[in-house]
Amino acid sequence: MTPAARVQAAIEVLDLVIVAARAQGAPADRIIAEWFRPRRFAGSGDRRAVRDLVYASIRRCGEVPASGRAAMLRLAADDPALTALFDGSPHAPAPIAPDERRADAGPAPRWLTKLLKASDIAGEEAAALLERAPLDVRVNTLKADRDTIRLPLAGEPTVAPYGLRFPHGAPVEKWDVALDGVIEVQDTGSQLACLAVGAAPGEAVIDLCAGAGGKTMALAAAMANRGRLLACDTDRGRLSRLPPRAARAGATIIETRLLDPGREAGALSDWRERADAVLVDAPCSGTGTWRRNPEVRWRLTRDSLARLTALQARLLDLAATLVRPGGRLLYVVCSLLDGEGADQVARFLARHPGWAAERPPLTAGVERGPGLRLTPAHDGTDGFFIARLVRL
Repeated sequence: MTPAARVQAAIEVLDLVIVAARAQGAPADRIIAEWFRPRRFAGSGDRRAVRDLVYASIRRCGEVPASGRAAMLRLAADDPALTALFDGSPHAPAPIAPDERRADAGPAPRWLTKLLKASDIAGEEAAALLERAPLDVRVNTLKADRDTIRLPLAGEPTVAPYGLRFPHGAPVEKWDVALDGVIEVQDTGSQLACLAVGAAPGEAVIDLCAGAGGKTMALAAAMANRGRLLACDTDRGRLSRLPPRAARAGATIIETRLLDPGREAGALSDWRERADAVLVDAPCSGTGTWRRNPEVRWRLTRDSLARLTALQARLLDLAATLVRPGGRLLYVVCSLLDGEGADQVARFLARHPGWAAERPPLTAGVERGPGLRLTPAHDGTDGFFIARLVRL
């Protein structure tokens, strides 16, 4: 493909991404893969170039663009070389009209930008949300040690005690150590959230929103495979991916339990007031993950945000019934909005006078209300809010 043909291809893919974002359809990475599937003439360099153009355009546009061309024109506004490729040659985009409208730039749709600003995420903090993320892994201490592990590339130690950082695009998932469960891809912020749980050998711990189990396996390693560790979720497909991952990692203490939405309390009645710690890695807006999935900011609506905050409150109330006296509840969201973080926990504490917040035992992050907040600009991690709550 010529450079101009790559631009036109990216415009066509962006059209599909925009339609999917408005309809809550497939994610951008899947759309890109499907677009290239019948186009076998495109080589690996073409695929990489088109993908980079698509994601660069998504990152530049705040509001959902009117079209893929409008999104690409926004990217080209700061790049004369890219502008020159709109030349109307075969397979190239048509020339740019003098009055042609470009998509609006910005960190997010205007309503969401206002909420971020109200949560003190603006300027450099907001801009950092749309940079490309590095690739972090967690060394699985059930099988190896960070200081002695041998890897095809030397990783840079992160502030997480078992974390290593590699450049974006490093093929770590193809390495034998990844296939054998010696390392797991996991952002440093996510590793720190697990560290804040303080899970210890012999304890009884619940991961209430386990998903595919990335944090569950970190907890199993912290517990040295001693104690009880229950991983729960309402998504059968995601939870079903945990047992083979756990087996590969040598995490033998993990039990899984599929929950019915709205009926979780009954399914967990045998754990009532028995857990030493409960981790609530709650569903959220994902504003802290835009470096990895920038198009998700086009999918969030005021209504969906309201539903998420209501679900978070319900999960916190449920988790509180599972913690023994003196036990702890860790609330984590990959969001930087106070409504899902500091304000959410403040409302929980107002509803539950028998609980208190204590500072998570982490060296990273900045205090935000009753918890800590990690941000890409300040900590070099995905964005997280982490609160540690103790039952009195």
